[in-house]
Amino acid sequence: MAMPMETPEQKKARQHQEDLQRLQKFRPIDDTFMRGLLKDDIPLAEMILRIIIEKPDLVLTSCETQADMKRVTGARSVSLDAYGMDSTGKKYDIEVQRASHGADPHRARYHSSVMDVENLDEGQDYKELPDTYVIFIIERDYYGVGKPVYQIRRINETLNEPFEDGTYILYVNGEYDGDSDIGKLMHDFRCADADQMHFEQLADKTRYLKQTQKGVDAMCAIMEELRNESRIEGMVIILMDMVKEGTLTIQEAAAKVNMTEMDFIKEAKALGKL
Repeated sequence: MAMPMETPEQKKARQHQEDLQRLQKFRPIDDTFMRGLLKDDIPLAEMILRIIIEKPDLVLTSCETQADMKRVTGARSVSLDAYGMDSTGKKYDIEVQRASHGADPHRARYHSSVMDVENLDEGQDYKELPDTYVIFIIERDYYGVGKPVYQIRRINETLNEPFEDGTYILYVNGEYDGDSDIGKLMHDFRCADADQMHFEQLADKTRYLKQTQKGVDAMCAIMEELRNESRIEGMVIILMDMVKEGTLTIQEAAAKVNMTEMDFIKEAKALGKL
């Protein structure tokens, strides 16, 4: 006998219970949980950067999660996991990647380039570009030789000297373990249980998100937001196929997902459908 279909209310209740179970298993190395950890928490992002960059006096003045970069018309858009600025004007992109393929060097190059576009306005001199850091924190050792952090910079091969253009790319080894701060931090990134973490600042935020009603509500809202984003992306892909077939206009397609025509086109370009 066929099972009765879920009502919208039943589906929502089931998804909420599944989210609560997923939340308890989340670790900082999981992108969804990191979004909650760093949201509106400059001190925590500052602590993480101080350890990775090895600058204990670094002062972070801003940090935005899921930051959308402005782009030239037609280019692929980018949403940075965490985008911050320090007191000297340096800019930081922190990306958490479970899978190594998400940290391809070409992606690092592209992230670096969109940060440049974001930070140089018409009429400014090129020397006004701030130093930028693209930081990939990856669950596995991307280069496989056991180093905690791999620092990438351009070099002048003829002179065998750094090419001082102010761009830095770092690959952080999420498997690294040891008594150093970076080893302890990566240990904490792999922990689902706050009581097993070394850094109280990270442990306290983890407890807040997993054990308090406000924190749990915030994480559930993030998971629902991700579901909606995925649903909208799927709809845009289907609707763009219909536009290309001639059965819908762009304006009609945009209306079906409650978007302006401009926003719909932007989303379609980001998904590679235009």
